[in-house]
Amino acid sequence: MVKTTNIFGKADTLAGITAIILIGLGILQIIMGETISKSVALTANGIDCIGDGFVSAVVWIGLLFFKKPANEKFHYGYYKMENLASAVAAIVMILLAAYICFRSYNQLIDPHPVNLPILGEIVALIAAAVALGLGFYKYAKGKKSKMSSVNLEAFNTIKDGVASGLTVIALYLASIGFIIADAIVGFIIAGIIVTIGAAAIKEASYMLIDACDGECVDRSYVIRRIAEEIDIVESAHVVRLRKSGPVYQGELEISVPCGLTIREFTQTKEKIRKKIQSTFPEIERLAITASEKKEKEEER
Repeated sequence: MVKTTNIFGKADTLAGITAIILIGLGILQIIMGETISKSVALTANGIDCIGDGFVSAVVWIGLLFFKKPANEKFHYGYYKMENLASAVAAIVMILLAAYICFRSYNQLIDPHPVNLPILGEIVALIAAAVALGLGFYKYAKGKKSKMSSVNLEAFNTIKDGVASGLTVIALYLASIGFIIADAIVGFIIAGIIVTIGAAAIKEASYMLIDACDGECVDRSYVIRRIAEEIDIVESAHVVRLRKSGPVYQGELEISVPCGLTIREFTQTKEKIRKKIQSTFPEIERLAITASEKKEKEEER
């Protein structure tokens, strides 16, 4: 079984800290972009920072629910809250990207010079360094979690650092007379946001409807082969898997000889589970049923 408490002990804290930092940097950039520099790229990056901070806040809330144990109402725990949080965060990202596109379009058709670009470059450079540092740190710490929202939040923070770096380039180009760079970078930032957001929505939607993708199908095949390696198992017929957050839950049906005692079947199930979980530790629960030549079933 996956030790979720040990794996994700610091993930929620990192998400909360990231939310505060990114929202603060975003507000600063929006104020500068709207009042001092008059830069669409700086404003867009500020909006992106706030959006990323909101994403981190949503992920933080999702992780708080995720760690709650199963109860009478939620028999399988709160694992899918993580998927729901990931989908909500991605939708917010796409909505913000639409607004950035609108602002960038206005700057493209009616460009205006950027004021004090060097000041904006310094702020954007600081935002880039902070976001990239946090993003890569969270990726390194959370890559073993296999949680979509944690991975989304890490990549989203890295993306924010890249967007801030592009903003620095846009402000520099605008300062030497290439004013249209301000709008172009705004469109690029919006495109990055939409790409990541769409991929996150697709992954979260698949998990919420219990779809079994290619990776899941591969696990099913290996589980069937592992079960059939046990001497007493004649064949494995059905393997059903569903992913909830970082863990898998599923069912396995096997054929066993007629006259097998309950004790022998229990021992067989334990052998199968140990071999499967040694290969796939992320499989938290696997219900095993048996049939005699596919005619009778013996429930777990």
